Amino acid sequence: MEPDQHFPARRRLLTGAAAFAAAAALTPLTRAGAASPRKRRTRRTRTADYPPVHWTPANPANYTAANRPTQYPIDTVVIHVTQETFPDTLRLFQDPAHKAAAHYVVRSSDGYTAQCVRERNVAWHAGNWDYNTRSIGIEHEGWIDDPKWFTETLYTHSALLTAAICDRYGIPKDRRHIIGHVEVPGTDHTDPGQYWDWAHYMDLVKEVSFWDRTGDWGHKGDWGGHKGDWGHKSDTYWEDLLDM
Repeated sequence: MEPDQHFPARRRLLTGAAAFAAAAALTPLTRAGAASPRKRRTRRTRTADYPPVHWTPANPANYTAANRPTQYPIDTVVIHVTQETFPDTLRLFQDPAHKAAAHYVVRSSDGYTAQCVRERNVAWHAGNWDYNTRSIGIEHEGWIDDPKWFTETLYTHSALLTAAICDRYGIPKDRRHIIGHVEVPGTDHTDPGQYWDWAHYMDLVKEVSFWDRTGDWGHKGDWGGHKGDWGHKSDTYWEDLLDM
């Protein structure tokens, strides 16, 4: 078991680092690139399906291998803001000296989402071991003092992801269970900050109703479904991705 650890802020570890081309470095995980074939299983019934993500693994030195939710129950989603660009955040998570990583990172411009740690593993993202063991961490590209990074597409893609996580593990979709990094006991972080629109974000999370395999997703409210060809593969695609 990893003890409670205090990790330095990312900005101190990557001052002036050169950004790299994230799009070129990331490759969508398809069934052809997944682990050995597995027997088809019946998926759990859930309101929201996971949106597609690109597998961009963090260095194993930045998380603890585990068998969640059997080993540790999952009952919380922690919302972060990177204080770095999307590519620099991924580079930090791949640096064994960083000693921190989140499960997911969402890009501001288009909602493109990287998965860096499998949900079954304990990501070091909250700065509190107890919260790490029972939470999923989602990073969002941007800076807490610059609201332009919090685009509608970032909110909507992240909300679909959070809703799917909640449905997968039976997490209530409320502010007791979907929290900001600043709300983790003992943290010195203030993200997602004053410009994060919690009311709007929680409305989206609560109202997500479906992921349409044709590439449309929407919810019960009247905000207009987000459309896009996200390349959902099959009924077992997400089980393969999440269970690897």
